[in-house]
Amino acid sequence: MGVTDLSGRRPAAGPAGTVLAIDAGNSKTDVAFVGADGMVLASGRGPGFQPPKVGVRAAIDALAATVEEARATGGVTGDVEHVSACLANADLPVEERELTAALDGRGWGRTTRVRNDTFAILRAGVDEPRGVAVVCGAGINCVGMLPDGRTARFPALGKISGDWGGGAGLAEEALWYAARAEDGRGEPTALAATLPAHFGLDTVYALIEALHLGEVAPARKHELAPVLFATSAAGDSVARSLVHRQADEVVAMAAVALDRLGLLDEEVPVLLGGSVLAARHPELDGRIRELLAARAPKAVVEVVTAAPVLGAALLGLDHIGAPAGARAALRAHYA
Repeated sequence: MGVTDLSGRRPAAGPAGTVLAIDAGNSKTDVAFVGADGMVLASGRGPGFQPPKVGVRAAIDALAATVEEARATGGVTGDVEHVSACLANADLPVEERELTAALDGRGWGRTTRVRNDTFAILRAGVDEPRGVAVVCGAGINCVGMLPDGRTARFPALGKISGDWGGGAGLAEEALWYAARAEDGRGEPTALAATLPAHFGLDTVYALIEALHLGEVAPARKHELAPVLFATSAAGDSVARSLVHRQADEVVAMAAVALDRLGLLDEEVPVLLGGSVLAARHPELDGRIRELLAARAPKAVVEVVTAAPVLGAALLGLDHIGAPAGARAALRAHYA
């Protein structure tokens, strides 16, 4: 697959009002060329976007390959009106500015806007850019936005920025409690049996050894989050305490974002996304709704199932001032 680097030059103008929407997560990238009428002209999927691991240039090169393949497949020529890119690892404003400059240098569009990928999930789930979204996948993040452009957000860099939980974090916590239960330092928990059993092992020690020596790939630790939820549902008090703490964290982030935007006492959507929340574990989902009802009584909690690239495209249509009919047509395409 070839990569066309358009740095330093602008091709002839493409279809009037066209938006290039990019949703680039850690594990996959979706792109779509969308007309001003909301019609999807071309789309494509590529690998994840991880500048911290491979560097900004290499990450943008991989993204460019996906964009150019979609462009060629759909027969889209020239640059577009606006590039709306919602990217993983764009956690700080300085990172958004750096990535905006890098994408703008490719010459894909007349204007470029980079946001954290959580904004794509939020916009995909609301009819107007107003509300709050909490995403709990491998990690956890929360953003909020208003139609006037004001936003609320967190650094979302892990423990150093005060975060707790997400699939990876839950797996680590579950292993911690299981290890201490098995060797006697902590209280008993069924996690000491259910976690190693998931990998066909008899003890937590065997699981620790397998993870340390690479016999079980570290990336597979995320598989332990569903085991944690199942163990909690079976009545284990330690597992339940972790599920409850995750709910507490989700609600804390949502409530703070709502308060920053002056929405705490208004009817407003609070959207839940990411693999952990989209799974709708009854205990987690129920506690989130219960706690949020106490903090923000008028908030309407919904789980987002729409493709995040839809959100990136809607943000692009917002930018170019596309009519409501265009947004409806776009939603119909991704329904």
